Amino acid sequence: MSLLEQYEQQYAALIAEITAHIGRLQQQSASERNELCNKIDGSLSEAQELLEQMGLEVRELNPAQRSSFNGKLQVAQAELKRLQTEYKQTKDKARSQQSNAAYTTLDLGGSDYYEDVSISNDQRQRLLDNSERIERTGNRLTEGYRVALETEALGAQVLNDLHHQRETLQGARARLRETNAELGRASRTLNTMMLRALREKVVLYGVGVCFVVAVGVSLYLTFAPSTSAATS
Repeated sequence: MSLLEQYEQQYAALIAEITAHIGRLQQQSASERNELCNKIDGSLSEAQELLEQMGLEVRELNPAQRSSFNGKLQVAQAELKRLQTEYKQTKDKARSQQSNAAYTTLDLGGSDYYEDVSISNDQRQRLLDNSERIERTGNRLTEGYRVALETEALGAQVLNDLHHQRETLQGARARLRETNAELGRASRTLNTMMLRALREKVVLYGVGVCFVVAVGVSLYLTFAPSTSAATS
């Protein structure tokens, strides 16, 4: 198990513990509430430190994994911020109830039974609310994890497409180099043919000149003796 996965498990356990403590906050006496608030404050600070450590670990990952864990980290930060807000509201509400109770007179007559029933119903309702809150938190974490997995899959697909495109470009570049090489060979062959044709043309012109000279000499030799005899 990697260090980042250990941080994730520790963070999930802290979030569940903080949620349970917040649900019990209104049910405690003043001294117990203060002790519970200290625990919640410490857990919130520890959760914030875990998020910072996770952020540092995410920076060391490769781009594909980093995009996936960044999504998880954003979900975790939003969840922690929501718990901090809920904790503040619950703590303020508990203090307000305590202040109101100090100015309320208790009827010690025959209403004890109904008060006990009311308290029991209130506790049961709080437990139900806490259970629903924990369930919603779990659903949000599950949804965030699903989104992170989808983001990771999308990132992997994009990287795969980029890899295929890179291979295609490399193949096209190789074919272009081969085409350039073929063009170079064709150009050299064409130059060789042109030089050969030029040499053949020069040879042909030389043969033609020699032929003309030979014909001229032959004519000269043919008609020159006749002219000399006629003169004599």
